[in-house]
Amino acid sequence: MDIRCVSVYCGSSPGRDEAYTGQARVLGRLLAERGIKLVYGGANVGVMRALADACLERGGNVVGVMPKHLVAREKAHRGLSEFRVVGSMHERKALMAELADGFIALPGGVGTLDELFEVWTWGQLGLHGKPCGLLNIASYFDPLVAFLDHAVSEGFIKAVHRDMLVVAETAEELISRFAAYVPPAAGK
Repeated sequence: MDIRCVSVYCGSSPGRDEAYTGQARVLGRLLAERGIKLVYGGANVGVMRALADACLERGGNVVGVMPKHLVAREKAHRGLSEFRVVGSMHERKALMAELADGFIALPGGVGTLDELFEVWTWGQLGLHGKPCGLLNIASYFDPLVAFLDHAVSEGFIKAVHRDMLVVAETAEELISRFAAYVPPAAGK
Protein backbone atom coordinates (compact mmCIF):
# COMPACT_ATOMS: atom_id res chain seq x y z
CA MET A 1 0.00 0.00 0.00
CA ASP A 2 1.30 3.43 -0.91
CA ILE A 3 1.36 5.51 2.28
CA ARG A 4 1.88 9.19 1.45
CA CYS A 5 0.02 10.73 4.37
CA VAL A 6 -0.87 9.51 7.86
CA SER A 7 -3.23 10.92 10.46
CA VAL A 8 -1.80 10.55 13.92
CA TYR A 9 -4.00 10.72 17.00
CA CYS A 10 -2.22 11.43 20.29
CA GLY A 11 -2.36 13.25 23.59
CA SER A 12 -2.30 16.97 24.20
CA SER A 13 -0.58 15.98 27.46
CA PRO A 14 2.99 14.64 27.51
CA GLY A 15 2.05 11.82 29.89
CA ARG A 16 4.21 10.62 32.76
CA ASP A 17 6.76 8.56 30.83
CA GLU A 18 9.28 10.53 28.74
CA ALA A 19 9.21 7.65 26.25
CA TYR A 20 5.82 8.90 24.99
CA THR A 21 7.19 12.19 23.67
CA GLY A 22 10.56 10.63 22.82
CA GLN A 23 9.04 7.99 20.56
CA ALA A 24 6.59 10.53 19.11
CA ARG A 25 9.70 12.45 17.99
CA VAL A 26 11.11 9.27 16.44
CA LEU A 27 7.88 8.80 14.47
CA GLY A 28 7.88 12.46 13.39
CA ARG A 29 11.45 12.23 12.11
CA LEU A 30 10.71 8.94 10.32
CA LEU A 31 7.69 10.41 8.55
CA ALA A 32 9.75 13.38 7.36
CA GLU A 33 12.61 11.15 6.19
CA ARG A 34 10.18 8.93 4.24
CA GLY A 35 8.37 11.90 2.70
CA ILE A 36 5.11 10.95 4.42
CA LYS A 37 2.87 13.91 5.22
CA LEU A 38 1.68 14.16 8.82
CA VAL A 39 -1.87 15.20 9.65
CA TYR A 40 -2.64 15.66 13.33
CA GLY A 41 -4.82 17.67 15.71
CA GLY A 42 -2.80 20.88 15.40
CA ALA A 43 -1.85 21.49 19.03
CA ASN A 44 1.40 22.98 20.32
CA VAL A 45 1.41 20.92 23.54
CA GLY A 46 2.08 17.39 24.78
CA VAL A 47 2.74 14.37 22.60
CA MET A 48 1.16 16.30 19.73
CA ARG A 49 3.83 19.00 19.84
CA ALA A 50 6.71 16.52 20.12
CA LEU A 51 5.46 14.68 17.03
CA ALA A 52 4.87 17.80 14.91
CA ASP A 53 8.08 19.58 15.91
CA ALA A 54 10.25 16.54 15.14
CA CYS A 55 8.65 16.15 11.71
CA LEU A 56 9.08 19.85 10.95
CA GLU A 57 12.71 19.87 12.14
CA ARG A 58 13.50 17.24 9.49
CA GLY A 59 11.73 19.20 6.75
CA GLY A 60 8.48 17.25 6.89
CA ASN A 61 5.08 18.44 5.75
CA VAL A 62 2.74 18.84 8.76
CA VAL A 63 -0.95 19.69 8.55
CA GLY A 64 -2.85 20.63 11.72
CA VAL A 65 -6.63 20.31 11.86
CA MET A 66 -8.44 21.94 14.78
CA PRO A 67 -12.04 22.96 15.50
CA LYS A 68 -12.41 26.69 15.99
CA HIS A 69 -13.58 26.28 19.61
CA LEU A 70 -10.29 24.54 20.49
CA VAL A 71 -7.89 26.90 18.72
CA ALA A 72 -7.24 29.05 21.80
CA ARG A 73 -7.87 26.33 24.39
CA GLU A 74 -5.46 23.76 22.94
CA LYS A 75 -2.80 26.30 22.07
CA ALA A 76 -2.73 25.90 18.31
CA HIS A 77 0.67 25.28 16.72
CA ARG A 78 1.47 28.29 14.52
CA GLY A 79 4.59 26.90 12.84
CA LEU A 80 2.99 24.17 10.73
CA SER A 81 3.15 23.69 6.97
CA GLU A 82 -0.62 24.10 6.90
CA PHE A 83 -3.23 24.77 9.59
CA ARG A 84 -6.91 24.16 8.94
CA VAL A 85 -9.66 25.43 11.22
CA VAL A 86 -12.92 23.49 11.00
CA GLY A 87 -16.31 23.97 12.61
CA SER A 88 -16.55 20.89 14.82
CA MET A 89 -14.87 17.74 16.08
CA HIS A 90 -16.89 15.77 13.51
CA GLU A 91 -15.46 17.92 10.72
CA ARG A 92 -11.95 17.48 12.16
CA LYS A 93 -12.22 13.69 12.14
CA ALA A 94 -13.75 13.63 8.65
CA LEU A 95 -11.05 15.87 7.16
CA MET A 96 -8.21 13.96 8.84
CA ALA A 97 -9.68 10.70 7.51
CA GLU A 98 -10.08 12.12 4.01
CA LEU A 99 -6.48 13.36 3.84
CA ALA A 100 -4.82 10.20 5.20
CA ASP A 101 -3.70 6.90 3.71
CA GLY A 102 -3.44 5.39 7.21
CA PHE A 103 -4.10 6.13 10.87
CA ILE A 104 -1.84 5.83 13.90
CA ALA A 105 -2.63 6.23 17.58
CA LEU A 106 0.11 7.19 20.03
CA PRO A 107 -0.46 7.39 23.78
CA GLY A 108 -3.32 9.70 24.61
CA GLY A 109 -6.68 9.80 26.32
CA VAL A 110 -10.35 9.56 25.44
CA GLY A 111 -10.08 11.81 22.36
CA THR A 112 -7.24 9.72 20.94
CA LEU A 113 -9.23 6.52 21.43
CA ASP A 114 -12.39 8.09 20.00
CA GLU A 115 -10.58 9.12 16.82
CA LEU A 116 -8.88 5.75 16.38
CA PHE A 117 -11.97 3.67 17.10
CA GLU A 118 -14.07 5.68 14.67
CA VAL A 119 -11.71 5.21 11.70
CA TRP A 120 -11.15 1.55 12.64
CA THR A 121 -14.94 1.05 12.69
CA TRP A 122 -15.19 2.69 9.26
CA GLY A 123 -12.59 0.21 7.98
CA GLN A 124 -14.46 -2.70 9.54
CA LEU A 125 -17.62 -1.53 7.77
CA GLY A 126 -15.78 -1.41 4.45
CA LEU A 127 -15.92 2.39 4.14
CA HIS A 128 -12.15 2.49 3.57
CA GLY A 129 -9.28 0.04 3.18
CA LYS A 130 -6.65 2.09 5.02
CA PRO A 131 -4.50 0.65 7.82
CA CYS A 132 -5.11 1.60 11.45
CA GLY A 133 -2.44 1.08 14.05
CA LEU A 134 -1.21 1.53 17.57
CA LEU A 135 2.36 2.57 18.28
CA ASN A 136 2.65 0.74 21.59
CA ILE A 137 5.19 3.00 23.28
CA ALA A 138 6.41 1.69 26.65
CA SER A 139 3.62 -0.93 26.61
CA TYR A 140 1.03 1.86 26.96
CA PHE A 141 -1.59 0.00 24.92
CA ASP A 142 -1.02 -3.48 26.42
CA PRO A 143 -4.22 -3.36 28.53
CA LEU A 144 -6.24 -2.18 25.51
CA VAL A 145 -4.81 -4.93 23.29
CA ALA A 146 -5.61 -7.51 26.00
CA PHE A 147 -9.17 -6.19 26.19
CA LEU A 148 -9.59 -6.38 22.39
CA ASP A 149 -8.31 -9.96 22.42
CA HIS A 150 -10.80 -10.70 25.23
CA ALA A 151 -13.61 -9.19 23.13
CA VAL A 152 -12.61 -11.59 20.32
CA SER A 153 -12.66 -14.58 22.65
CA GLU A 154 -16.09 -13.51 23.95
CA GLY A 155 -17.51 -13.22 20.41
CA PHE A 156 -17.96 -9.44 20.22
CA ILE A 157 -15.17 -8.75 17.71
CA LYS A 158 -14.35 -11.06 14.82
CA ALA A 159 -10.69 -12.09 14.62
CA VAL A 160 -10.44 -10.71 11.08
CA HIS A 161 -11.55 -7.29 12.34
CA ARG A 162 -9.22 -7.41 15.35
CA ASP A 163 -6.36 -8.19 12.96
CA MET A 164 -7.12 -4.99 11.05
CA LEU A 165 -5.60 -3.04 13.96
CA VAL A 166 -1.83 -3.17 13.49
CA VAL A 167 0.09 -3.07 16.78
CA ALA A 168 3.82 -2.36 16.73
CA GLU A 169 6.50 -1.49 19.27
CA THR A 170 8.52 0.80 16.98
CA ALA A 171 7.71 3.47 14.41
CA GLU A 172 9.81 1.68 11.80
CA GLU A 173 7.90 -1.58 12.29
CA LEU A 174 4.53 0.17 12.16
CA ILE A 175 5.27 2.05 8.93
CA SER A 176 6.66 -1.12 7.33
CA ARG A 177 3.53 -3.05 8.29
CA PHE A 178 1.35 -0.24 6.92
CA ALA A 179 3.14 -0.51 3.57
CA ALA A 180 2.36 -4.26 3.49
CA TYR A 181 -1.24 -3.88 4.73
CA VAL A 182 -3.98 -5.61 2.79
CA PRO A 183 -7.54 -4.91 4.00
CA PRO A 184 -9.76 -7.92 4.61
CA ALA A 185 -11.97 -8.94 1.68
CA ALA A 186 -15.17 -8.90 3.74
CA GLY A 187 -16.51 -6.06 5.82
CA LYS A 188 -18.76 -6.47 8.87
